[in-house]
Amino acid sequence: MLKSEIINELQEKHKNLNLNDIEFITKLFIKKIINSLKENHSVEIRGFGTLNKKINKEKYVRNPKTNEKIFKKSTFKIHFKTGKTLHKRLNPTPSNE
Repeated sequence: MLKSEIINELQEKHKNLNLNDIEFITKLFIKKIINSLKENHSVEIRGFGTLNKKINKEKYVRNPKTNEKIFKKSTFKIHFKTGKTLHKRLNPTPSNE
């Protein structure tokens, strides 16, 4: 699902808000998540999941075409852990019959 699709669905469900307000709220929400991750804070959305910033260690990598070794500096990646509610919705338990 694209951000524009989310904005359109929110606009359909909340007719009292105009499109600019919904876009502003969505951008603000994403910006807050990014800033929290930049400051090494985890972001927890109850029932949905937790976002954390993890470090990819620096290492030597190999170019498969030339077989040349290249040094890659450490980088950051985002780790997402699903919340219990989302996990249960994605993996429903079979009903006892």
